[in-house]
Amino acid sequence: MKEIVVLSGKGGTGKTSIAAVFATLMNKPVVVDCDVDAANLHLLLCPVIEETYDFVEGAKARVDAAACTGCGQCIEACRFDAIHLIQGVATVDMMHCEGCAVCARICSEDAISLKPQLCGKWFLSHTKNGPMVYARLGPGQDNSGKQVSSLRGLAKAIARQDGASWILVDGPPGTGCPVISSLTGVDYVVMVTEPTMSGFADLKRTIAVADHFHVPVGIVINKEDINADVAARIEGYAAQTGRDSLGRIGYDPAFTRAQLSETSVLEEASASLRGQLKDLWSAVEHAVLKKGSPFTQLQ
Repeated sequence: MKEIVVLSGKGGTGKTSIAAVFATLMNKPVVVDCDVDAANLHLLLCPVIEETYDFVEGAKARVDAAACTGCGQCIEACRFDAIHLIQGVATVDMMHCEGCAVCARICSEDAISLKPQLCGKWFLSHTKNGPMVYARLGPGQDNSGKQVSSLRGLAKAIARQDGASWILVDGPPGTGCPVISSLTGVDYVVMVTEPTMSGFADLKRTIAVADHFHVPVGIVINKEDINADVAARIEGYAAQTGRDSLGRIGYDPAFTRAQLSETSVLEEASASLRGQLKDLWSAVEHAVLKKGSPFTQLQ
């Protein structure tokens, strides 16, 4: 069983569209969408939800209005401006509360306590290609890194139970905590980038995170024809740093049609594009399964 993650340095590169292609072409995959702040792979794979669970993590302050005397100590102590006096009673703004518990500690009336926080929900579902796990955080909720770890753990348990050959992780963009939780311990990272200077810069930052965790990286250039010079620079960078150049995909309206049709781009692609996408997956499969994949630390 191999686990790969599809990442991008920035949003809008086509990462999720490429992940949907891989999910369609893989043999016995378990798919997990770890972009819990803005999950959207389910929009292309259209899974049927079988089980729904609450994600409860961390805690936030609650005030017992009957016990509160309105002394204002908690308001002065809160560094996040999360408590205000309303009609003589301390009231917590949940969008600002960080759950630090200072208010509960200094309250002389024991009127404040910390209660577990419902951060979102996660879903066990099934697509026509196999099991899929994904989640949704509530607006303004944090702990996305912890939720990503939980989702990956569930995906591994399902993969072992089903004898799956692959775990495919659609990761979030950027370099933050959920990205770190998405790529630690995987067998391979597929970085999807676009040939723009901002895309190239963000690609290198995300690769630096993968390097820190010693995970081999392959690069896919999507919309490669929007800037041939930058595309060539990205491939030169890949060669110089020992990355796998997995392939190029040109700009094609089929990707937008697939999104509107809620399906993989393979269903909307021309024969030529379909062949490119299949070759891309073959390159990824070869890179993951081969031994001694080249790897060079960034200087």
